[in-house]
Amino acid sequence: MSFRKSIGCALFALVALPFSVSAQKYPEKSIRMVVAFPTGAPYVIALMVADRLREPLGQSITPDFKSGAGGNVASEIVAKAPNDGYTLLLTSPTIAISPSLYSKLGYDTFRDFTPITLLATVPNVMVVHPSVPAKSLKELISLAKTNPGTLNFGSGGLGSGSQLGSEMFKTLSKINIVHVPYKGAAIAMNAMLSGEVDMVTSTVPATIPLVNAGRIRALAVMATERVATLPKVPTTAEAGMPELVVTTWYGLFAPTGIKPEIVTRLHEEFARMMKLPEVKSKLAQVELDATTSASPAEFAKFVRAEHDKWARVIKDAGIQPQQQ
Repeated sequence: MSFRKSIGCALFALVALPFSVSAQKYPEKSIRMVVAFPTGAPYVIALMVADRLREPLGQSITPDFKSGAGGNVASEIVAKAPNDGYTLLLTSPTIAISPSLYSKLGYDTFRDFTPITLLATVPNVMVVHPSVPAKSLKELISLAKTNPGTLNFGSGGLGSGSQLGSEMFKTLSKINIVHVPYKGAAIAMNAMLSGEVDMVTSTVPATIPLVNAGRIRALAVMATERVATLPKVPTTAEAGMPELVVTTWYGLFAPTGIKPEIVTRLHEEFARMMKLPEVKSKLAQVELDATTSASPAEFAKFVRAEHDKWARVIKDAGIQPQQQ
């Protein structure tokens, strides 16, 4: 029996050896990181990753910017890529939102991807044109209920984060405000600056200069904690709406079927990088909060929760699935 056990252990070790060796060798060539958006936060994160991980990984990470269809072009490319760890996806909440927003996608968020880790987050803020008499979220709700259908909000387009954040506010507060879609968040913000629309939900970085210049009024940061650069603006929780949390996040994915040991290596390296003080400091300069998931499983749970949350908002808002 002892001899048989020894043979069995030896065979098991031989079988397991290729896997451990492959994990130790990975990566053996450059890694392609497909980035869903070519500007803003994803661009900054992609360049930082390419710069900071070259040495610890022993290979370069090459950003490949593939914009289009609200991030779906990049997602589809990675979904169809080999699952060998040499093609990764850097994307935003669109990967969790799109299944509820489009009738047909070239990928399945939960079948075709292995979530690796969260990388960074940025809170959103609700802002209004100075002509709107409301000075707080409570006053805005009261104004909307007194004058149903007269207030409106701009967004970057159907299903955009700027629309969904405002739709969530609309549903939770049970008010009637009119959606005015534009072809991009920047255009929606300009429309509010001109007084064409009353309200916009936007990321904090896009609003700080305008708030400080008095050109728009910030009513609430849609987060659990106040933002250092907008210290006088209360959170939605402080304003009496703790459920109204709208965070734009950026995370890393790989095609499904990637070896667990490679997932672990990638998670460890990216998590280590995002915890570096200089990385946190650099991202903070553009109002990004460097963060990571405790594990790939935790990130997968987070993505599922985001999908479920925005699916409810889309359903409550009566948004019908669109063609890409």
